[in-house]
Amino acid sequence: MAEALMRDETLTGREIGSWTLPGLPEQITARELLQLRVREEVARFNATRNDLFRGLVRPAAATETPHGFRMPGGDRVDWEAQADAACAAFARNGFVMLTGDRQIEDLGELIDLRRDNEISFIRLIPLVGG
Repeated sequence: MAEALMRDETLTGREIGSWTLPGLPEQITARELLQLRVREEVARFNATRNDLFRGLVRPAAATETPHGFRMPGGDRVDWEAQADAACAAFARNGFVMLTGDRQIEDLGELIDLRRDNEISFIRLIPLVGG
């Protein structure tokens, strides 16, 4: 079994947050890794019952704040819907995944966690009027 360090970063490379995802196979597709990352961050959020979700993508019912996504009335987040939203966001360039010295171009790509176990996620912000 392997583990991966999940890092959220700004476009300039500043780390926003990081955490380790244990119990992974040594080789995993980018899609599977993304889904497991989302499942874990949603489980952590739902366990705390905080109203501020600090995940990769905005849940459907949430409003964006400078520090995360505010959930109305402490609603729980559905990890499967959130994983689907994350895959869709990747497809429309809502964020970039980096591992080792390369950018993940397709969610079907295989990641060898024995060699590249740090995964960076960089959210891309659309330009106003662009």
